[in-house]
Amino acid sequence: MSPTATATATGLIAILRGITPEDVVAVGSALADAGFAAIEVPLNSPRPFESIERLAAAVGDVCVVGAGTVLSVDDVIRAEAAGSRIIVSPNTDVDVIGAAVARNLRPYPGAATPTEAFLAVGAGARSVKLFPSDSVGTAGMKAWRAVLPPDVELLPVGGVDRTNLAEWAAAGAGGAGLGTCLYRPGDSADAVRDRALTLLDIWSADAA
Repeated sequence: MSPTATATATGLIAILRGITPEDVVAVGSALADAGFAAIEVPLNSPRPFESIERLAAAVGDVCVVGAGTVLSVDDVIRAEAAGSRIIVSPNTDVDVIGAAVARNLRPYPGAATPTEAFLAVGAGARSVKLFPSDSVGTAGMKAWRAVLPPDVELLPVGGVDRTNLAEWAAAGAGGAGLGTCLYRPGDSADAVRDRALTLLDIWSADAA
């Protein structure tokens, strides 16, 4: 059975925006070897469902594979069919959240305000993506944490990199989404592995 991200804190999610099906297995395998527990293929990448399918077949037994930039229920259905176990969105859409929960997938809706976060939680989400994270900040995340249910985790995405990852970890984030600081289209698998190891070291040293 494929692993899921539901039992424990998510940790770091690798965001492979712009990845192609031809490159996804090499890059995804490098991330899995480094120790990443979750990899996201945004749906605005080239042929994303093909990439998700290839990635799930290659590393789905050792890490969670998911879809990002999920904007509709149809996207949820297609992502699940391709092998996604997590559904990541830039916004709070109760229909998308509900569709994910109904399929035993874990939704990560984006929220930039406490109102959006509570809406996401009310729809069934137990992981909320702070997006863009710099608009919320660590102080804002702590304030949200004080009023949200204790079983809801918060994950900053957008602008998180090696310069501030430790700060987010120390502030109590349940994980973080890492994009261009980890992967840009055309990067080699070796380069991505090296960056992944550095970021994982930072996270493991500072996460609560």
